Amino acid sequence: MSPLRREVALFAVGGLLGFIVDAGIAQGLVGLAGWSVYTARVVSFLSAATVTWWWNRNHTFAQRDSGRSQGAEWIRWMGLMAVGALINNGVYVLAFQLFPALREWPAVAVAAGSVAGSVANFVFARTLLFGAAKTPA
Repeated sequence: MSPLRREVALFAVGGLLGFIVDAGIAQGLVGLAGWSVYTARVVSFLSAATVTWWWNRNHTFAQRDSGRSQGAEWIRWMGLMAVGALINNGVYVLAFQLFPALREWPAVAVAAGSVAGSVANFVFARTLLFGAAKTPA
């Protein structure tokens, strides 16, 4: 398997882990603790993005280097993932504007947004954060 294909596959695994953390925390905070869906989403997003940062740093991009301290790397990761989330939601809204019939099939718009956001997140992470190959110590 080529290094790029391996990174894409591992990034997808990290995304699945992030989804599980995101959905689980959001559901738990709303269903069990009575939190607002919006407040719960802030906590669940931050938690999921932290898990995906850890996964991608240690697995997906283990052969690449950010050139930053862990703290600075995490902050940069969070910013890049927030941009990816904006792209995801923007495509979701745009899909309804361009194809009003999708209002009856919102899962299609969710999928389009998810694909766009995931592609953007991978490109951002690989080029803007983990852009350099690690050098042997």
